[in-house]
Amino acid sequence: MKIKTNKNPKDLKCDVLAINMFEDGKTSQELANKYALEEDNFKGKFKESYLLQTYDKISARKILVIGMGKKEDLTPDKVREIGAKITNKVKSIKAKSVSIDFENIEEYKGALAEGVLIGNYKFDKYKSDKKDSEEEIEISIDISEDTLKRAELTISAMETARNMANEPAAVMTPTKLAEIAQNLNLNTKVYSGYEIEEMNMGAFYAVSKGSSEDPKFIHITYSPKNAKKKIAIIGKGITFDSGGLNIKPASSMLTMRDDMSAAACVLGVMGKLKELNAEVEVHGIIAACENMPGCSAYKQGDVLTARNGKTIEVDNTDAEGRLTLADALCYACELEVDEVIDLATLTGACMVALGTQAAGIFGNDQDLIDRLIKSADEAGERYWQLPMYKEYGDGLKSEMADMKNSGGRWGGASSAAIFLQNFVKDGQKWAHIDIAGTAFLDSAQKYYTKGATGAGVRALINYILK
Repeated sequence: MKIKTNKNPKDLKCDVLAINMFEDGKTSQELANKYALEEDNFKGKFKESYLLQTYDKISARKILVIGMGKKEDLTPDKVREIGAKITNKVKSIKAKSVSIDFENIEEYKGALAEGVLIGNYKFDKYKSDKKDSEEEIEISIDISEDTLKRAELTISAMETARNMANEPAAVMTPTKLAEIAQNLNLNTKVYSGYEIEEMNMGAFYAVSKGSSEDPKFIHITYSPKNAKKKIAIIGKGITFDSGGLNIKPASSMLTMRDDMSAAACVLGVMGKLKELNAEVEVHGIIAACENMPGCSAYKQGDVLTARNGKTIEVDNTDAEGRLTLADALCYACELEVDEVIDLATLTGACMVALGTQAAGIFGNDQDLIDRLIKSADEAGERYWQLPMYKEYGDGLKSEMADMKNSGGRWGGASSAAIFLQNFVKDGQKWAHIDIAGTAFLDSAQKYYTKGATGAGVRALINYILK
């Protein structure tokens, strides 16, 4: 799919002219007003559509009227949904050229372009019959070059993350993540098994020991001239999570290839910062490994020592993501950055609390949390702040180590955040985003297909650029 800018899209010769109509309003096209409104009583309710043959009365062969709902209820994310609706509709009728002439949405043009591009996504790499996969659609919109470029780069980053998380775990291994990182044309360091052990990352290294796959610790640096700020973004990189010796039920392992969704997010974001001309120094950090029950797997009752010297009693080998993040957080705090932000498909408890509609956010700096929530909302993602009361840490107390790695069943998302805070140095601004519920969908929602969503990509890009 290719989007072009054009100041007069309604005058172009095309297969479909897409126009908008607010509820109980009128369209810019007399033909649509006559047939859709007068004869068929089209009301313009949100995402309703009406397709009209023009019989050569205008330059377009067909008119597609899209309902916008009530104008006062319109949001950027609703416009993204409408953009995806246009893409799906024109693909269903096999249109090759489309002009979009929407009125009264000037401030939402970027969101419209994003929606159009998101609607074109599908993961059919392993399908032998790829229907429509080679079809090209050209879409013309009255949009500025800068706005279109940002939309294209953002959704491209999102697609990169989605493709990676949709890949089978046999393909998207820690080694593959490292290869992708090394091909980003940025300063990238990759550390392997024995090096990770020598770096005193005892928590991360322990998680990797049950797998034949070599763990990889990845540090990518984007460092523009005159950077206004330094931040680190950490993505959990468990490329397959069996639960280790505390093995998961079979049904719970079906989608565990997605446990590296946050790592995919970091790689997607880092790969576009140069083209987006971001004026922030960004360190992308991933501790990548599998969590498997092999003969060398770490065990309940083991005591691990993290990079900052704190000791951890293993209460549950399926609480492994926080162990890998512990060492990654220690490492990030040594970089003397202004802010550390970690993302992870961390807890089922967060999914129970917020479902698939929002990610949970925690942290030690309210201003940072508020800015991340606002950036996510503007970008079409939702973050909801959950508490970090000190009482949530009571379940982490250990008689033989500084802490346990699991705080029990209740308040699991908050106790996980309390655990992670032990590896954030004093004075370091930090936020933790639990994307367990939003990263991978069992069925299509809004403009998302079933599978990986690219959670975190749009929010982080918006935050970094702001």
